[in-house]
Amino acid sequence: MAKILIIDDERAIRNTLREILEYEDYTVDDIDNGVDGLVKIRDNDYDLILCDIKMNRMDGMEVLTEGLLIKPDLPFIMISGHGTVETAVEASKKGAFDFISKPPDLNRLLITVRNALDRGSLVTETKVLKKKVSKVRPILGESQPIHKIKETIDRVAPTDARVLVTGANGAGKELVARWLHEKSNRSNAPIIEVNCAAIPSELIESELFGHEKGSFTSAVKQRIGKFESASGGTLFLDEIGDMSLSAQAKVLRALQESKITRVGGEKEIDVDVRVIAATNKDLLKEIEAGNFRMDLYHRLSVILIHVPPLVERRDDIPMITQSFLDEICTEYGMPVKKVSEAGMEALKNLPWTGNIRELRNMVERLIILSDKVITDGDVRQFANPSAPVTAVAGAAAAPQTDYDQFKNFQEYKDFAEREYIKFKLEKNNWNVSKTADDIDIQRSHLYSKIEKFGLKRGE
Repeated sequence: MAKILIIDDERAIRNTLREILEYEDYTVDDIDNGVDGLVKIRDNDYDLILCDIKMNRMDGMEVLTEGLLIKPDLPFIMISGHGTVETAVEASKKGAFDFISKPPDLNRLLITVRNALDRGSLVTETKVLKKKVSKVRPILGESQPIHKIKETIDRVAPTDARVLVTGANGAGKELVARWLHEKSNRSNAPIIEVNCAAIPSELIESELFGHEKGSFTSAVKQRIGKFESASGGTLFLDEIGDMSLSAQAKVLRALQESKITRVGGEKEIDVDVRVIAATNKDLLKEIEAGNFRMDLYHRLSVILIHVPPLVERRDDIPMITQSFLDEICTEYGMPVKKVSEAGMEALKNLPWTGNIRELRNMVERLIILSDKVITDGDVRQFANPSAPVTAVAGAAAAPQTDYDQFKNFQEYKDFAEREYIKFKLEKNNWNVSKTADDIDIQRSHLYSKIEKFGLKRGE
């Protein structure tokens, strides 16, 4: 139940409020002065404070101000026997949830207390959800390049220096950008991502700077661009090497002057944005080819961070693989599978052209298609998703699969999972308990899979 602190120098008021609140099953503490009240606030986790305004030793308004410095989200209800509109307004400006006059009306008091507690719960839940949504994956690895990247992030993040992150597709450039934002002084503001390669060249300026209504045929209403949306925070320009030259010129001006102009507009708009850019291209070669502006390159590359491909840090593969095993098995509701030593060596020796992204897909595929322990044979068998899945020794050969039928990896994954479960059920003569033990999942989970895929005995 909620825990409430009453701060009031009148014993009769404290006793009355305590009786009322304890009758409603709240846990209640009380104190007769603001100084000791602040000590209690500092040392305890209260859900609500009821505080008198006129008190000896410390005024209630001072308690409110100091209390919110200690715990900014703690709701305060101020109470006074000399209530005026001016006092209520001042209390609200200082951060009080509400103001109640003495003697308090019972119904009004209980409703106000309930609303304040509800607000406090919502604030807490919102913070938890924001942390879950914005949670940044750790940068995994103990190799020298990864240590260097982490050290650079720690040094650069608290500044507003622009950063250019280079590296191959799937190497982890976006993760570096997100950690630069997470450890910066702008972490409470948003990080806005723009994939320059995914936006047609004729729309990139509108996407970045916004547009005014009627500025072009499909501009039926005003639109705020990414620079404005990211103001106060970070703008992450991914694959900036694919940006058109005309958009590059406008980005350069925005970086130089911290001002933008919407497409079709004339008004200059101030923006306060930290820009982090990333590319998989060699921008110096792009400059020689006339595809990228040298002056923009120098504006963006105050700090250069290069993310090496996975093949240059193979010793990090076991740690990354274990992280993916824990994460994906938890998502699927199954015990975490293990990789044999030979299996891990086989993983380390693959070419990894798709880097971390390819490794995650590979681990997910192995979890679905392998038994309790992932072996080197499993790695060799499932390393190439476009190769036909061979049958287990002693079983009939698996037919050639037309992989063009799958629109995306999820469809292929469902297909492979269905075939694997079907094969195991038939191998165990449709003994569900034995099959569940065999593939190391809960029996109820296996029943759910059977129902999901519409599997039937003898089909």
